[in-house]
Formats: sequence, C-alpha cells, structure tokens
Amino acid sequence: MAKELQVSTKGVRAGILRTEFAEHSEALFLTSSFVFDNAAQAAARFANNEEGMVYSRYTNPTVSMFQERLAAMEGAETCVATASGMAAILATAMVHLKSGDHVVCSNAVFGATIQLFNTILGRFGIETSYVSPTKPQEWERALRKNTRLFFLETPSNPLTEVSDIPALAGIAKKAGALLAVDNVFCTPALQKPLELGADLVVHSATKYIDGQGRVMGGAICGPKALVGDLLVPFLRTAGPALSPFNAWVLLKGLETLDLRVKAESAAALELAQWLEGHPAVARVHYPGLRSHPQYELAKRQQRAGGSVLSFEVNGGRQAAWRVIDSTRLVSHTANLGDVKTTIIHPATTTHGRISPQARAAAGITDGLIRLAVGLEAVEDLKDDLVRGLEAG
Repeated sequence: MAKELQVSTKGVRAGILRTEFAEHSEALFLTSSFVFDNAAQAAARFANNEEGMVYSRYTNPTVSMFQERLAAMEGAETCVATASGMAAILATAMVHLKSGDHVVCSNAVFGATIQLFNTILGRFGIETSYVSPTKPQEWERALRKNTRLFFLETPSNPLTEVSDIPALAGIAKKAGALLAVDNVFCTPALQKPLELGADLVVHSATKYIDGQGRVMGGAICGPKALVGDLLVPFLRTAGPALSPFNAWVLLKGLETLDLRVKAESAAALELAQWLEGHPAVARVHYPGLRSHPQYELAKRQQRAGGSVLSFEVNGGRQAAWRVIDSTRLVSHTANLGDVKTTIIHPATTTHGRISPQARAAAGITDGLIRLAVGLEAVEDLKDDLVRGLEAG
C-alpha cells in the first residue's frame, strides 16, 4: 500500500488534470459551456449517464481540480465548491434540512452565520438553538426529536474557543444528526475534523485557502453520499457556483497553504505571549497559550494554535478603537486569512448585527479586538500595536 502523502504535498500535487498540451501549471478554463461530440453524448450527459463537462455552473475542469485537491487535503471522499463561505453554509442547510427541522449551533460562530440561521432559514420553519461551543452537555440538553444538524466553528470567531469535536460527534451520532464543522481558522494544514468524527467540513476559501485577500469562494467536504450526490444537483439548480477564475486562484493558494499557516501561527503565538504581558491588555484569547481554557484540547486536535487571536483592552470600546485607529501598518478590515495582518472591532462590525444579549452570551465585549496575523515581522507588528496600547 502506498504511503499517504503529507498535506503540503497534496496542496501542490493533488487533483491535477492536464490537457493534451501537458501544461505544468493548472489550466484555467474560462468557458460557460462545453461542446458535445454528438446528440447521443449530449443526452447521456444531461441524464447523468455519462461523466463529463456540461455547463460551468456545476461542471468545470478548473473547479474540479480545486475540489479534488481540497478533498485530498481534508481526507474527504468528495468536495463541492461554492461562490463563498456563506454560500457553502446555505447549501449545506438547504440539502440536509427541511421545514420543521431543528439545528443546534454554537453561539460563537460568525455573525453572518447566525443571521443566516435566524432570519433566512427561520422563515422556512427551521429552528435553531444556540449553545456554548465548549460545553458538550449543553448540546446534549438542546437535542430534540427533530434535531438534524450540529454546526460549529473551532476555533471560534473571535474568541478562539476550541470545541471537542469527538465528543460532539458522539452526541450527534446517537441523535441521528449530522455534525458540520467550519474549519476556516485551522484549515486542513492544522486540523482535520473528518478524522475527529465530523460528518461535514465547511470552508470559507476566501480566507486562508486564498491567503492573499483576492477572491471569494467556499467549499463543503465529506462523504460522497452527503456531499457530491446531494450538493451537485443543488448547484445545478440553485446556482451558487464558484467561478473558474476564482477556483484557479484558490488552487494557487492551496499550494502554499501549509507553509503560510505554520509561519503565521508561529508569529501569532509570539505576539499573543507579548500581549499577555502588556499592562494595557486585560486578557488574550489564543489556543496556543497555556492560559487558554482549552489549551490541552487544542494540542490534541490541532497542529498549532492558528493565526487568529483576540485580546481585551482595559477601557472598553474607547480604548479598543484607540488601539485600532493608532495602527499604521496593520490593515483595518474585517477579512482574515491574509498574508497582511488585519485588525477589527468585532462588537461593532462582524458581530454588530446580532443582539447585545447574543454578543454577551458569546463573550464579545466592547474592549475586544481581533487580530489575524499575517507574514510581517513580529517586531514590526508589536511596534504598530504598542502605539495605541500606550496612548491611554
């Protein structure tokens, strides 16, 4: 039996599909449709009786290469790509849920995810209960006879809380529900939820998979019966497809994913340790710190702490805004996963549309700042942050 390739190797080599020209770099197929040899072939492909390209909304060689490469890196049987990370979450819900179903979701997910479950899926009779990402007993208590899906991010956004994936997988399995894990912060370079018991892995490829803030994309990975067989027909009909150009950019991102995430994680740990000792900082949230409540769990599930950290400054919103506004190097933007370090105030931006009660339950205070560490020199990042930290 052949030895399993490492994630870094799969990021460079998996899923390559060469044309008759034998190009070394992956080809970009900018076409909306594909030509058939004859009427019989066209009929066979439209009836799904013959494999082959039909229309780029759901079949395209460049998109297929991206899907196969990410599936290989996640250890998944299949992968379906979408136009964005939110489209991936919506597609997952649309194919696995129906009116009258119940979802148990972490209360520490991206604000737009909460809006999706509450304001969009809620209109169609799908109810969602929110529980702590770190207390499996709350997930068990929230179960109902009609619970069909568990959904979580680990580490969470923005407090980097780490969920016990095997424990939650066991609870979901006993209840007959699926466990979907948003793996955006870790990517397969640091964590493989399917190996830990998850049924589905969801990605916002816009973040670390691209890695340079260029394009949007999303993906769902998992068994063919839960992903390919259900989601390809959904894309064919509903159309939240990933463009071939974006797929090509994301393929290039996967080539350096392992290197980038490891380097950014090392920098984030150094920065988190420095912030933890600064008198203006009340608390630092980072899974790589021994002070993190789930430090030991993170060591078991992840290869490193990741590049996202958050910290609470003394003085509330005024002090947090002062730190952010004093930066000259760090980018003030809500995106993350970029080689350029980014900074944001979650309570008034990414989580600003959820209720104050929901923010409080998720631990998002007015003094909280989220930092997604890139590839700049750590000393330069310290110099940029210290200006605002010492201005008070």
